Amino acid sequence: MKLLSALTLLLVVGVISAEKMRFDHHKVYKIDVRSEEQMEALRELEETPNGEYYFWDSPRVGRSVDVVVPPQKLYEFGGIMKHFSMDHELKIENFQTLIDAETPAIQPRAFGWTAYNNYTEIYDWMDVLLETYPTILTGHIVGTTYQDRPIRAVKLSYKEGNPTIFIESNIHAREWITSATATWFLNELLTSTDPDIQDLAQNIDWYIIPVFNVDGFHYTHTTNRLWRKTRQNHATVCFGTDGNRNFDFQWMVNNGASTNPCSETFAGPVPFSEPETVALRDFLEPLGSKINMYLSFHSQGQYVLFPYGHSYETTEYHDLLTEVGNAGAEGFAKYNNTIYRVGPTSSTLYIASGTSVDWAFNEFNIPLAYTFEFIGLGYGFVLPPEHILRNCYETRDAIIAMVARSRQLGFMSPRT
Repeated sequence: MKLLSALTLLLVVGVISAEKMRFDHHKVYKIDVRSEEQMEALRELEETPNGEYYFWDSPRVGRSVDVVVPPQKLYEFGGIMKHFSMDHELKIENFQTLIDAETPAIQPRAFGWTAYNNYTEIYDWMDVLLETYPTILTGHIVGTTYQDRPIRAVKLSYKEGNPTIFIESNIHAREWITSATATWFLNELLTSTDPDIQDLAQNIDWYIIPVFNVDGFHYTHTTNRLWRKTRQNHATVCFGTDGNRNFDFQWMVNNGASTNPCSETFAGPVPFSEPETVALRDFLEPLGSKINMYLSFHSQGQYVLFPYGHSYETTEYHDLLTEVGNAGAEGFAKYNNTIYRVGPTSSTLYIASGTSVDWAFNEFNIPLAYTFEFIGLGYGFVLPPEHILRNCYETRDAIIAMVARSRQLGFMSPRT
C-alpha cells in the first residue's frame, strides 16, 4: 500500500522556505484506531514529507490519535477515512486560531510565565539569574547545535554532598510548555518561601537544561510552530532527526523509531548523529554516575513514564520506579485533580527506542529515570498560555512527592 507518489514527495511545502508557515483552515481530527490495517495506513500518512499531516501522537491500535490536516489534503484524508472505515470527528475547525492566540503574548515584554518565551529571552533571563545568584548558580555550555547555537544548562547547588536531579527539557521543539515549566521551576527553587521548595533547593543539586533542541525550538518560533525534530539535513528532501530516538541504547530496536527521514520519529542515520545528542552524552559522561533522578519533560498526554521504551521487558528497578512514579501522579493530581497514567513507556504509551531516558538509565545506572508527558487539554502542542502556570504548579507538586517517596525508600542519598 502506497498512498504517496514520488511527485508528492518532491512537492514539499515549507521544508526549505524560511517564511513563517501558517495553518489557516487546517483542521484537527480525532481518529479512533481499531485495527492494525488502520494503524499502518495512518503511520504511512505520518511519514509524509514535512508540511503535510501533523500527528499529535503516533498511531496505535486501541487508542485515538489527533491529526492536523491541511485544506489541500481534506479530499485525500476523507477518502482514506472511508476506505479504511475509520471513525473520526472534527475537533478544531481552524488550527491557525490557536496559534494566533499565542501571538500577542510573544510580543516584547518582561520575562514571566503568562506567555511563552523564545530561546533568546530564556537565555537573557538565565544571564540575569547567574548575575543575581552567583554563589548558588553555575552556568554551563552543554555543547552547540547543528546551527551553532549554544545549549545551555544551569547547576543550582547550596552546598556540597547533595544528591542530584537532572532535568532535560524541550528535546522536541514544538513542546513549548516544557521549557516554560523548566524555567518556572528553576525560578521557584530560587525564590519560593514554601518550606517544601526550599528543602528541594537546599538539599538537592539541580542541573536544568531549559531548551535542549535549540535549533528546532527557534524554528517553531520563526517558521513552523509544529516542528518537532532537530534541523540537520542528512542529504534528503526532509530535514531533522528526532533527538529522542537518537541515543545509543537499543537504537532502532523493535520498530521503536523510523528509518524514513520524513518521519517525525526518524532516528537519524546512526546513533548520536546529532550534535545535540552528542553534546548531552559528553556533558553527562563525568556527571551521570552521580545523578539520582533524571527527568525528561515532554508534552502531551498526561503520563509518568519510565524504562523501558524499546521493549516490554521490565527493569530491575520496576517496583521502585512504579512506586515513585505513582507518588508523582498523586502530586500531579493535587492541584487540579489532573490524572496521569504511570508505567513503562513501551506498555503504557508505545514502543520507543533510542530515548534519552532509557539511555541515561542504562548508561549510568540511574535508578530513577522518568519522562513527564504534560497536559494538552485537547490543544495538542499549542497549549494556550493561560494554562502554563497550572502545569507548573502540578509539576512542582509531582516532583515534591517523588523526592519525598524516594527519600523514604532510601534512593535520594548522594551517589559517588
